[in-house]
This record gives sequence, C-alpha cells and structure tokens, in this order.
Amino acid sequence: MLAREQKKSLIDQYGTHATDTGSPEVQIALLSERIGQLTEHFKAHQKDHGSRRGLLMLVSKRRRLLDYLKTYDSDRYKTVVHKLGLRK
Repeated sequence: MLAREQKKSLIDQYGTHATDTGSPEVQIALLSERIGQLTEHFKAHQKDHGSRRGLLMLVSKRRRLLDYLKTYDSDRYKTVVHKLGLRK
C-alpha cells in the first residue's frame, strides 16, 4: 500500500483543485504508483501469483480510466499520459 504522505503528494500534484481526490487524473496516478511498487515486488518474488492477479486488475482499471479520460477530455488525457510517462 502507499504511505499516507506519498499518497497526499500524488493527490496534490495531480489534483485539479484543493480537495480533489477522485478525479481520473488522481486515480490514474495512484494506480500507476501502486503498479510500480508491485513490479518491484515481483523482481524478488516471482512466484507470488496472488499478487500478480491483483497487478493485472490494477492495470486493467488504469486502462479503463485512461480510456474514459481519452473519450471525454483528450487534452487532460494527453497531459496525464505525458506527466506519468505511460506511452513511448
């Protein structure tokens, strides 16, 4: 899980206003951070298949949020993808 301070800094960085915690940008940033942590976890624990299933669910949830954002506001989509470095 993400530490409280780490989560707060991500919310401050990607939020659209002071009390924003649920916008797609914030959710995508939090999921991306968690996905990065799980990726590091699998370098040491290759056979942790339960967590691998959780990782796949997080990746698919992030994909759905990105698709939603791309459909309804392509400028915000491009901004969040560029900030997080998701596309190459």
